[in-house]
Amino acid sequence: MEQSVFGLWDYIIMAATMIASVAIGLYFRFSGGKQKTNEEYLLADRNMSILPVAVSLMASFMSAITLLGVSAENYYYGMQFVVINISYGIATPIASRLYLPVFFGLQKTSTYEYLELRFGPRIRMLASLTYTLQMILYNGIVLYAPAIVLEAVTGLDRLISILLVGLACTFYSTLGGMKAVLFTDLLQSLLMFGAVFSVVVFASVQLGGFEQIFVVSKEHGRLDFSNFSVDPTQRHTWWSLILGGLITYLSLYAVNHTQVQRLLTVSTLDRSQQCLWWSWPVLSVLSVVTCISGLAIFAVYKDCDPLASRRQRGHDSTMTSE
Repeated sequence: MEQSVFGLWDYIIMAATMIASVAIGLYFRFSGGKQKTNEEYLLADRNMSILPVAVSLMASFMSAITLLGVSAENYYYGMQFVVINISYGIATPIASRLYLPVFFGLQKTSTYEYLELRFGPRIRMLASLTYTLQMILYNGIVLYAPAIVLEAVTGLDRLISILLVGLACTFYSTLGGMKAVLFTDLLQSLLMFGAVFSVVVFASVQLGGFEQIFVVSKEHGRLDFSNFSVDPTQRHTWWSLILGGLITYLSLYAVNHTQVQRLLTVSTLDRSQQCLWWSWPVLSVLSVVTCISGLAIFAVYKDCDPLASRRQRGHDSTMTSE
């Protein structure tokens, strides 16, 4: 039987997050232009400020499965994965200077309109269907992974969790359009930062200091950054992380419809490029702290490894509990 480990404040925060997200959708549905035009509904009237767009770019890239997966990666395999952040710094100017001006100059609603202009309607349809299939599969994982965690800590059935989160997200995005999406992303980003920083802070207190996270991790071989191998079969090396991270970043921030649509919600190309540039440090800070949180969890629980004690099976996926 699953035993709930949530306290009163945990439930209050979880409920408040859901209610606030729905309230944001309702607010933008009945304020401003009331989402009556495609320009407002899909592109937020192209008058958004830089901060919510920059943070939303990060939030659409760093989901719950990223927080779970990256922390688990560092827990089991060490902090080598943090090297991927170097690629973000390399890719940001490429996306900002080479890709973004093309899409912004066209002032189209989606990247697929560009494909139609360049290659014809068949390529647009093929790319659109491929993206739709990808997002269906991706959203299934994004909803399922947190549902497993909620089931473990609250006893809430994972199907109910999936339905609650899925319906809430569908509700506020359908009613409030792009404005609601951007501001709920801002809210959720604050919660993500609060969560990972809380893990690091409480672990530091329990261990007797922030530096103890790295002392314990180093003693157990979790701070090895020496893998410069060019062997593609190895789990993580400097070259695979930088090259792979570069390609991944560009596929998301340069040409992905989800990101490009957000980048078109501001008034000028210069502001759009600023959104992209500001999202880089926000993304990197969350990524680095999430890596540290994985080490912090390891440092605290190094003597009661759930995998070694057979309380958990496998660790190549996202911390799947039995």
